[in-house]
Amino acid sequence: MLSSITPFGERGRHNRYARTAASFVAGAIAGGAALGALAGALGSLLPARRATVDVAIVAVLVLAGAALDGRVGGARLPTIRRQVNEDWLTRYRGWVYGVGFGAQLGFGLVTIVTSAATYVAFAIALLTGSLPAGIVIGTTFGAVRGLSLLLGARVHSPDELRRFHRAFEARARIGARVAVAAQTLLGAVALTFLVVAR
Repeated sequence: MLSSITPFGERGRHNRYARTAASFVAGAIAGGAALGALAGALGSLLPARRATVDVAIVAVLVLAGAALDGRVGGARLPTIRRQVNEDWLTRYRGWVYGVGFGAQLGFGLVTIVTSAATYVAFAIALLTGSLPAGIVIGTTFGAVRGLSLLLGARVHSPDELRRFHRAFEARARIGARVAVAAQTLLGAVALTFLVVAR
């Protein structure tokens, strides 16, 4: 999606990039908020637990996520193989596919999941057992996903698009390492809390 919705791509489809991008971000925020709300609401149906139990669950989830993202022992992240429908780019107006693509990516679980952090975020929303907390977590997730589209905001020509692709690919491994490190750090913080709380 990052390479399809750029000023260069939108100009070629006779759409305004700013409108399509704003629609994408709004859709991503709405999609994330919807899944967060669903997770928080479902979590409110779970039996009450002590806070230390929830922290222990979070520790296990983030450390398992780090292991999956780091492919420890050859483990692979479970995901579906579905992506957004690129035919929408020529079938609909920019704001329509902007909202549609954004909502799907913000919802997080209906397209290819590339990091366990996606599952972890919504599992934490579930553990909150709170609709408002779930919405906050989901909205934050959706906003981050949506705003990532702006990485391509300076792509105005084929050459810039090629450079963007090369730079994006070069940084993909760094991003994966950051996801592993962040989850590992969160797991360490959770384990430290459990030790101190004893």
